[in-house]
Amino acid sequence: MKIELGFGNGLQTLEVPDANVSEILVPNEIDTSLSAEEAVSRALENPIGSPRLRDMVKPGEKIAIVTSDITRPMPTYAVMPFLFKELEAAGVSDKDVTLVFALGSHRKHTDEEKIKLAGEETFKRIACIDGDVKDCIHLGTTVRGTPVDIVRTVAEADKRICLGNIEYHYFAGYSGGAKAIMPGVSTRDAIQSNHRMMIEKEACAGNLDTNPLRQDIEEAARICGVDFILNVVLDEHKKIIYAVAGDLVKSHREGCRFLDTLYGKRIKQKADIVVVSQGGAPKDLNLYQTQKALDNAKHAVKDGGIIILVGSCKEGLGEKVFEEWMTSAEKPEDLVLRIKREFKLGGHKAAAIALVLEYADIYLVSDMEEDFVKKLFFMPFKTVQTAFNAAFEKKGANASVLVMPYGGSTLPKL
Repeated sequence: MKIELGFGNGLQTLEVPDANVSEILVPNEIDTSLSAEEAVSRALENPIGSPRLRDMVKPGEKIAIVTSDITRPMPTYAVMPFLFKELEAAGVSDKDVTLVFALGSHRKHTDEEKIKLAGEETFKRIACIDGDVKDCIHLGTTVRGTPVDIVRTVAEADKRICLGNIEYHYFAGYSGGAKAIMPGVSTRDAIQSNHRMMIEKEACAGNLDTNPLRQDIEEAARICGVDFILNVVLDEHKKIIYAVAGDLVKSHREGCRFLDTLYGKRIKQKADIVVVSQGGAPKDLNLYQTQKALDNAKHAVKDGGIIILVGSCKEGLGEKVFEEWMTSAEKPEDLVLRIKREFKLGGHKAAAIALVLEYADIYLVSDMEEDFVKKLFFMPFKTVQTAFNAAFEKKGANASVLVMPYGGSTLPKL
């Protein structure tokens, strides 16, 4: 069997004996007959667990709309016209509405980036600002000890509306929902307090209700107060194919259920060898991004198995803290111990890799230098075929093989 996998701006081809292929995981076929406009309109007209937005807001109230920053694919520009219609129907003035970009721990935007995110009309009509984590209000503390320190513009608003896109998140379960508040408009200390729970077993992709980190996120959002959300699901071309609106938790859960019908893949059994690609450029530009595919693949590999991670990583590791952690550790266990001792953003991805290495070997097919790859605790290869041949020789002629061509957006589940 010949299988093509994205690698940088091109493809790599893998040949696997037919008898050894257990499954090839690709997104499910679903009905996406609704246009983006129809999907968003239907969600706003039929909110889940709450009244319509136009029936919740009043003239004179200060409205904060919290949305994603430039590192996320949320098409804010595409949904804002529909939100304006709801706010106009309630008599809300543009001068009382602020669009807040949720930076979390990321850098500030240029005006050009703000216009790209919000759309020109929105940028002209209302204030569009970056959340300033240096100007926050302390609203309380979660039961797990996370401080709820929220950007002032959001904390002091009369009504808070959160936007986001829903996809799998390797320790918060799914993106979207309350993540606009935590980490979106929270301080770095608050984020680190929350994210330190990522090493707990239940903090994993696809898990919500028993996920301590997600529970902490949603408790922080309840303390802050979120009146309404609008979340979307995007296809592989970053186009809206589904939308939910309404209650912070109820509508988010419905969006997550839809995502599962698209990208959740039931597997018969775990495999000896899992071959996973992030899908090529720009998703595999560096190891920081390519790690997302690895973290999904871990759910499909047997203990003692091999994951072949396929990603160009032509720009190297991609994040300074991540690079420092990965290159300074003497063994993978050091990274797990370090994250328990001092949670640090960037280091959290290094620890996530180390957790996979506890029960599986990782063969990395990349453009990085082989000696450097070895320092990262991976086996280096230049082609997926040579990596597979080595893995096949190690695991034997009866080894089961599972392939994930779109690893960053495909979640295997038993």
